[in-house]
Amino acid sequence: MLNGNQGRGTAEPDDGHDAVRHVCPLNEVLDRVSGKWAIGVLTLVGAEEVARFTELERGIPGISRRMLTLTLRNLERDGLLTRTVYATVPPRTEYRLTEAARELAHTLSLLTDWAKRHQSHVQASRLDYDDSL
Repeated sequence: MLNGNQGRGTAEPDDGHDAVRHVCPLNEVLDRVSGKWAIGVLTLVGAEEVARFTELERGIPGISRRMLTLTLRNLERDGLLTRTVYATVPPRTEYRLTEAARELAHTLSLLTDWAKRHQSHVQASRLDYDDSL
């Protein structure tokens, strides 16, 4: 098998890294949207349809203002949130999910529902496992 240099004057054998080249960007996206804070933001904005910074801050236990700001910026950069700033005093900022994020929020909702339903099972299994060591 030839690598991506085909047609550019070189034909090198596939060194097995082509799969890694495809997986790395995928992992980057999955890491971003599966993070603790991103799931909270996406789930909360998805449930509310529109959310303000202070609502997100209150609705996501344990998140700092700095981490919320970074998470919102990253999700906006990734095309998952839109931010609208209103010229009021004080300024009002609202966040909404993009179309892609609405699809993702549905999937995250299924995942978080599963986690809630199976949380006690996982905790009991951990205790059993740890006791067996």
